[in-house]
Amino acid sequence: MSTLLLRLAGPMQSWGMRGRFTRRTTELQPTKSGVVGLLAAAMGRRRTDPIEDLAQLRMGVRIEQPGRLMRDFQTATRPGVTAPLSYRYYLSDAIFLAAVEGPEPLVEGIDSALTTPKFPLYLGRRAFPPAGRLSLGVRPEAMDEALDTFPWQASPLVKKSNHSPQVSLRVVRDISADEDPTDVHEDVPLSFDPNRRLFGSRPVVEYFVRLPNPVAEKPESADRAHGVSIGSTSPVDHRASSRGGGSARTHDPVGFLGGPNVSQQM
Repeated sequence: MSTLLLRLAGPMQSWGMRGRFTRRTTELQPTKSGVVGLLAAAMGRRRTDPIEDLAQLRMGVRIEQPGRLMRDFQTATRPGVTAPLSYRYYLSDAIFLAAVEGPEPLVEGIDSALTTPKFPLYLGRRAFPPAGRLSLGVRPEAMDEALDTFPWQASPLVKKSNHSPQVSLRVVRDISADEDPTDVHEDVPLSFDPNRRLFGSRPVVEYFVRLPNPVAEKPESADRAHGVSIGSTSPVDHRASSRGGGSARTHDPVGFLGGPNVSQQM
């Protein structure tokens, strides 16, 4: 078995599972039906084509960047027909790490199809295309291990704004043979046929993993408490100034910021 990793990122995403009619909600993470639909589109499969092999892949998702839940109020009319008002929910500025595990030939074929997709790809809705690199490649480890260890995939801005050296990320994935489920999701696609859309259920497990933040600032040294600026080109010499003799360096804010030392130029 091999595991294909996907980075699902974009300005907007929407992953429906329970929404119907005038209230189209979104889950807080990608659904299996949504991911399988994306893979099927990349491989050139039409809605009436079989998808059993894709639906049988084990799948899991890690929430790298939860984004914001947004609501859109929509109206639609055409001559002679007034459509009901509807609410559409979506996730803004979210990033997910999705993993699908299955036989190596099938997984390799999916990875190749994602580089040259047959149909346009989108994140739950046709108006929401993915941004940036989609496939992160095929890995030899199991899906569980990949989701627990793969580096954090949030945007650079989110990483930098998080000052903690570690982050806690939520994982939702298919259960292993020896696990008890924590929830059941009804998002396994059995048919995408517009005239006969069918979905099954799958038991899932949800938990959190802790990963290092690669851009977190290291704790400041205790030297700063003694008047030494870490990385400064012109630290204050308290010993020289206290002796009353010698050429004690004058405090220079510009020098601390890495610029020219004004006091030494005067």
